[in-house]
Amino acid sequence: MAVVNENQSSHVKHIEPYTSEFETMVPGGMVKFFRTCVIWQFIRFIVINVKMTIVILKSHH
Repeated sequence: MAVVNENQSSHVKHIEPYTSEFETMVPGGMVKFFRTCVIWQFIRFIVINVKMTIVILKSHH
């Protein structure tokens, strides 16, 4: 019977925190603007509601 090393049996690579591999995406300027702009959020709210209304109306036929 072969002895399997504990490190070799794991297929998941664990990343240590605070290393160069442990980085997250930083949003750019436009992304920050769109996330904080109330006017843009209102426009997206209207667009999403129109799309939902269309889907609901199509389902009633």
